[in-house]
Amino acid sequence: MSVGSNSVRMARPAPPKELQAYLDDRTAAINHALDHFLPPARTKPATIHQAMRYSLFAGGKRIRPALCLAAAEACGGSQDTAMPLACAIECIHTYSLIHDDLPAMDDDDYRRGKLTNHKVFGEGIAILAGDALLTEAFDIAAQSQGSPGYSQQTMLRELTKAAGSSQLIAGQVADLEGEGKSVSARQLKYIHERKTSALLCCAVRLGGMSADCTAGQLAALTSFGYNVGLAFQVIDDILDLTQTSARLGKTAGKDRAAKKATYPAIVGLDHSRRIARRLTNRAYEALVGFKGKAAALEALARYLLERDR
Repeated sequence: MSVGSNSVRMARPAPPKELQAYLDDRTAAINHALDHFLPPARTKPATIHQAMRYSLFAGGKRIRPALCLAAAEACGGSQDTAMPLACAIECIHTYSLIHDDLPAMDDDDYRRGKLTNHKVFGEGIAILAGDALLTEAFDIAAQSQGSPGYSQQTMLRELTKAAGSSQLIAGQVADLEGEGKSVSARQLKYIHERKTSALLCCAVRLGGMSADCTAGQLAALTSFGYNVGLAFQVIDDILDLTQTSARLGKTAGKDRAAKKATYPAIVGLDHSRRIARRLTNRAYEALVGFKGKAAALEALARYLLERDR
């Protein structure tokens, strides 16, 4: 089904207060686990461990690890079993942000309302902090025990593929190469599928795998993650155009200034909003077979669609 499909159906999300309580609880658990998994800030060389922690604990919403845990719950698994995988995903996400903010990439001064890593520690340490977080992610993921249907090796390969040269890195490369050029909607979809959707989709797939999900459940989670990931990036494109830097916690208007390809630039703002909603509705549809056990995933999808920063 194409991104421009007219199929629209809204699922019933969990009430906002319940979702916020869910997010607060999962964020606290994820932060506690990340603090446990990472070397203490004073471990030599202290500079690199301080830089890693600076960005990892800079106030992120923990959406990707929360989705991983919610997917595990939807398949009857436990938070404890999925936690190493959830934390590994967050380390990879944070590494990608540190590198994305570098002068050689997006050249951004702020992230989550704070100075970016290279502005605090310098470019060299920022590069190394990203490298270290990427490496640490696989050490953390290796602490997952696997499940009867999905070995530890299978899960590690899932993670490496999502973070590698055919997915996350491929999206970054295509994004860089497309700056200042005429990019088609098809090419832009390629960028978003890899730069954003791949890691988010990996998060829910790993959550399901940790719970020994069925093949049908894994297919449903894959469809959910793919569509939510694309919707998430379309919303990012919209917010870069419509929100202030203070609201976003990062420099607004950077995409337009860099002449980057975005959905609003190619198809317009209103159509971009319709695309995001259609993608989110498809994500809801993918969860029908869970018969109400995936309410947290539905609510998280709604949260991502309606966010304003």
